[in-house]
Amino acid sequence: MNIRTAQQIENFSDALARHNLDVRRQSLQTLQVNLGKLCNQACSHCHVEAGPLRTENMERRTIDRLLSLIENCPEMQTVDVTGGAPELNPHFRYFVSELRALGKEVIDRCNLTVLFEPGQEDLPEFLRAQGVQIVASLPCYARENVDRQRGSGVFDKSVRAMQTLNGLGFGRADSGLSLNLVFNPQGATLPPEQGELERDYKIRLREDFGIEFNRLFAIANMPVKRFADALEREGRWEEYMQTLIDNFNPTAAEDVMCAALVSIGWDGKIFDCDFNQMLEIPHDGKAKSIWDIEGLEELTGSIAFDNHCYGCTAGAGSSCSGSLG
Repeated sequence: MNIRTAQQIENFSDALARHNLDVRRQSLQTLQVNLGKLCNQACSHCHVEAGPLRTENMERRTIDRLLSLIENCPEMQTVDVTGGAPELNPHFRYFVSELRALGKEVIDRCNLTVLFEPGQEDLPEFLRAQGVQIVASLPCYARENVDRQRGSGVFDKSVRAMQTLNGLGFGRADSGLSLNLVFNPQGATLPPEQGELERDYKIRLREDFGIEFNRLFAIANMPVKRFADALEREGRWEEYMQTLIDNFNPTAAEDVMCAALVSIGWDGKIFDCDFNQMLEIPHDGKAKSIWDIEGLEELTGSIAFDNHCYGCTAGAGSSCSGSLG
């Protein structure tokens, strides 16, 4: 295959222009907040490069500034809390409780095994009491695949965690407590069709472990940080980028998550998405933090794109809520 080098890849913004697409943020519906890079796992595909030795954690004063901005932005209804393992931030429960008191929907990006960390024994009950939506990482329903990507014993702990959450109502029909799972491929391939994969997950998890969940989100691995480093070591970076480019989907590009989402780093810096945050590509090309703005409504308009954005627009497309169409 004739694979273009990095210098020969069509710039993503040019690809948008070639399809007459002018993608901008018209309104802010979701605020994604990274509470830190501390995590009890160190997954091979992690674009955050999170792990047990990371010390970056959002401080209380940053959280309070965010809460003030959120309180004065009634049109922004959802706060998507991520990490690392966001629950390991010492202010996680304070942040969630205050958000719920403001009437905001809260999504917790949970790796499941954090439920078994010291001090987290009552975390499932807290999440239930607050009505938090759980989006949990489970890259496969087979033990060997999960443990290969996330570490030995992670699959069994994840199963126990999901069973615990099911016991509290999460993922059960009509409970009002959602448990959604996230799939990402094992390597340099695009995810399969989301609906069919969701059916497979539901059958296997129900029959093998009695586990129920609401939705499965299929997300492509982004050529960013730890996964990009692995591609480079294997000599497959250009091949993977070519796959993403060859499968560029204009319909998915019209619906990219950054058109309605802004990402806030653990230090309060503002980015157009979580991936831009990890690559330190600032919002609208201008470095700014939550102390540099008067209100969240200022964060509309243009979006900073780069070639990793092909990862969100390949095939059926990827977002934090799975396929785009």
